Amino acid sequence: MPHTPAPGHAPHNGCGCTHGHSHSHEHGHDSSHSHHHHDHARPRSIYIYSPSGAVQDRAAFRRGLRRLGQAGFDVTVDEAALARHTRFAGTHAQRLAAIERAADSGADLALISRGGYGLNHLLPDIDYPRLAAAIDRGTAFMGFSDFTALQLALWQRTGRITWAGASLGADWGAPEGVDEITQACFEDVALGVGEGTGWRIGKDCAAYQGLHIDAATLWGGNLCVLTSLVGTPWMPQIDGGILFLEDVAEPPYRIERMLMQLEQAGILQRQRAIVLGQFTDARVTAHDRGFNLASLTAALRQRLPIPVLTRLPFGHVRTKVCLPFGATVQLGVTEREAFIVWGHV
Repeated sequence: MPHTPAPGHAPHNGCGCTHGHSHSHEHGHDSSHSHHHHDHARPRSIYIYSPSGAVQDRAAFRRGLRRLGQAGFDVTVDEAALARHTRFAGTHAQRLAAIERAADSGADLALISRGGYGLNHLLPDIDYPRLAAAIDRGTAFMGFSDFTALQLALWQRTGRITWAGASLGADWGAPEGVDEITQACFEDVALGVGEGTGWRIGKDCAAYQGLHIDAATLWGGNLCVLTSLVGTPWMPQIDGGILFLEDVAEPPYRIERMLMQLEQAGILQRQRAIVLGQFTDARVTAHDRGFNLASLTAALRQRLPIPVLTRLPFGHVRTKVCLPFGATVQLGVTEREAFIVWGHV
């Protein structure tokens, strides 16, 4: 289950730093957020585009647009956001053009409508300097799932930071409403004020109490998408990083096989820590006989000489924090919590 901080445990906004109560003074995180001076000077602008799979749930798409508007955002929808070519959100050329329009939009945040599958096709043809220039001008790019492919390639080509976080349909368009922590984290990114995140850990992480890792590159995303880029020119070589991973609808043996590929390619061992998010709908069968996420995680910890943390609230789940892919972060573990702090990105 994704962790929702208990009432009174989370800070003022449920996101920025759920660990702010104990050592906020160390990182200058004061809950008044004095640097929010520009918060409401004008509405934050969001550009919605579809670089991956075709939008199937139009009701969720419309709900997402409506809720973003209600939250005070100025939303622009790309002309091809609802395009369809077989299972994709338009042809190869249409989707490349949509990414370029997002880069040229001048929006505060470029947000994918949904993930799915499709960005791998586009990686050889994306105009990476154009995206880098957009980021330098202040446009944040956010998404998850298939979006991991673009994040990896953009970091590999330009070293620019992007955000692993919400998408329009799955989060803002959820039938039951957008999760409040997801919304708070999203708004922090849109306003340029998020500085870190924290989450409750389980007994399996007891051995890591007191862990502190300073100045490591945070990277990762969807396990399947990331693994699909191993051996390609789009896979960055990040040494001494903090690698976060999530996936959906993958049986435990397939999750382990992908982790094994990353391990046998030497990628896991080169990190300072692995942080596992949510692996939802991991279909265990009778044949597994007790082989499950917990047992494969325990085995991974036996094989790797580095910490493997769990329960990060990120993945194909309602409660989704935002993580700056490529940022230099600190990771720490207290008695009951883990936290990742990046300060100003």
